Amino acid sequence: MLRKTLRRCLPIFSLTLARKSYAKNLQYRKAHILRMLASVAIGYVYMSVWTGVSGGESLGAYGMHGMISYIAFNQACIWILLTTNGLGIDAMVRTGQIASELMKPMHFFWYMLSKEWGQSFYQFVYSTLPILLIYVLLLGIRTPEHPINWLWTLLALFFSAYLSLCIGYMIGITALWTTESRWFSHVHHGFNMLLSGFFIPVEWLPGWLKNVSLLTPYPCLQYIPARIYLEMDSVSSLKLSLVWSVLLTAVCFALTHAVRRKVEVQGG
Repeated sequence: MLRKTLRRCLPIFSLTLARKSYAKNLQYRKAHILRMLASVAIGYVYMSVWTGVSGGESLGAYGMHGMISYIAFNQACIWILLTTNGLGIDAMVRTGQIASELMKPMHFFWYMLSKEWGQSFYQFVYSTLPILLIYVLLLGIRTPEHPINWLWTLLALFFSAYLSLCIGYMIGITALWTTESRWFSHVHHGFNMLLSGFFIPVEWLPGWLKNVSLLTPYPCLQYIPARIYLEMDSVSSLKLSLVWSVLLTAVCFALTHAVRRKVEVQGG
């Protein structure tokens, strides 16, 4: 009976954690506005690089305007992928707080994700949307012509944010087996810049690197959402995002089970 009651309350707990995380970020809105404007400027530099590199070339199916729109969209949406390093799990391990956190009735994986969802939503509202709107108004970048594609774009971004949280969780969990897990975050960031199609579309990568990219979840983070936004791919491309979401969720649950056993062995 108690277990059933806890299961019914889980959505409420998750929403409460996300709401508190969102409210905490509201205290830094002025600082985040400055950061957002800096991001707009950095994105403009990226677009200028492509304008100079193209040398008047057509840039394939994208075209110059399409390529600028591709870079602008990725620059705006990268903010929902920037999570707390290891979701803060490494700090819990160092202080020993991890033992008490694992004792909570809510599954540790969902508990950590609920805390981060609030931050991700905040980033979407106060970074992604304003940056995209600025680019639309000032640079006239492309927007989906069919209203339904806005919905598919939002769905693609949801999968993107979820996969990013799963990867962050896996990075954080490694703190149970290594004294310093933060360097995994730097490695992940590097792979994301290279393999996700953030700056160069995946199909333009060298053959071997393209094959490596397609064997990872990274194209689901930015390449697929950008292609759907530009109406160059259909919603069927989200099947890959769904598959990776299921796989990484299973890995996260397996790691959580392993962590519980490790903490018990250590006497935590």
